[in-house]
Amino acid sequence: MQHTSPPTNTPTIPATSTVPATSAPSATPLTPADPPGVQLVHDLLLHVPAFRGAYESHVFRQGGVLPHVFFWDVVQGTVRSFLADDAAPDWRRTLDFLEERSSRGDSDVDEVIVTSFLGDLPSPQEPGHGIVRQLGPVMSAKFLRIRPGG
Repeated sequence: MQHTSPPTNTPTIPATSTVPATSAPSATPLTPADPPGVQLVHDLLLHVPAFRGAYESHVFRQGGVLPHVFFWDVVQGTVRSFLADDAAPDWRRTLDFLEERSSRGDSDVDEVIVTSFLGDLPSPQEPGHGIVRQLGPVMSAKFLRIRPGG
C-alpha cells in the first residue's frame, strides 16, 4: 500500500484542533466554525486588547465564550472609560469597532451588539448616559429603534 502525503503547500488542520490568532495579545483559540458572536468577541479583543482580563475571567467563570454575557462586561468597561476619559479600555476604540461591525449587516453580530451592548447602555437618569450621544450613525439609529426614549 502506497502512502501519500498532502501537498506541501496546503496546511492540514485536524478538525478538533484550534488555531491561535497570531496577532492576539495572548493566544485566543479560534476555530473556523466559531459562531459570529464568538468571532465578534475575539475580534474585539484584537481591536481593544484592554478587554483581555475581562475575557479571561469570563471564560473561566462561564467555561467558554458566551457573547451576550461577555458584552455586559464590555458595556461596564466602556461606560467606566467614558466617565473617566482616561481609563482603559478606550471607549472611543470600542465604539468605533462596534460601529464598523454594525454597518456590515450581519444579523447574528447585530443581535449581540443591539441586545447586549446598546440595550444595556445607561438610562437617561444613570451616570454615563452621555455615551449614547457618541454613538456612530449606524448604532445611533439602532439605539433609537430599541430605546426611543433614550
